[in-house]
Parts: sequence; structure tokens; C-alpha cells
Amino acid sequence: MLESVTFRCLIVDDNPEFLAAARDLLRSEQVEVVGVASTIAEAVRMVGELQPDVALVDVYLGPEDGFDLALRLAGGPEEEFRPAVILISTYAEKDLAEVIAESPAAGFLNKSELSAAAIHTVLRRDQPL
Repeated sequence: MLESVTFRCLIVDDNPEFLAAARDLLRSEQVEVVGVASTIAEAVRMVGELQPDVALVDVYLGPEDGFDLALRLAGGPEEEFRPAVILISTYAEKDLAEVIAESPAAGFLNKSELSAAAIHTVLRRDQPL
């Protein structure tokens, strides 16, 4: 059973069709999608303005790199707000395992597995015991 606690989510992807489909899917599962962005600059601005609990970040943002965005969102001690970052991609996790492990992201989801339950699972795994 899906947890009743919802979260505020920002989706970052350079594919407008995926953004629309992911937004609609997550909203249908009672996730509060507070915004969508297609560039690093847009995402950084929106995180500051909207303060989502989690940012779903595509690994490949056209000419930009989702890993760079994950590092920026993790920020330093001067950053007031840092959402959990979950990297997403159509590529298999095993193909990206090394760079995912080196990133500050809470975890990874294949785009085909995207759901509110899957996000909850990744976020729970990232919590210290």
C-alpha cells in the first residue's frame, strides 16, 4: 500500500513529452508536482523558489549533465535548501553505477519504473538507520 504522506516534487528533463507524462503520472498518484524544468539554470532557480522535497533529475539533459545538477543541488553548508535528488534515465542502472555511486544523489530510477511508490522506496533507502 502506498504511503499516504505526499511530497513536493520537481521533475528535470529535456524531453517535453516525458515531462508531461511523468507529471501526469505522479499527480495521478497524489504526488504534488510543483514544477518541471528542462535546464540546470531553470532547475536551480525553481528549487530556490519552490523548495521541493525531491528533484527527479535526468542523467542527460541535452548538452548539460544531470550529475552536475545533482552536485549543485547538494550544495555546500551555505545552501539553505537542499532537496533529495533522484537521478532518472532510460539507461540501465548498471550502465551508470560508477557515476551514480560518486554522485550525492539519494538514488536512481529507470524512467520506466517511475512511480510514487518507487520514489518513496529510494527515499527510505537513503535514510540513515
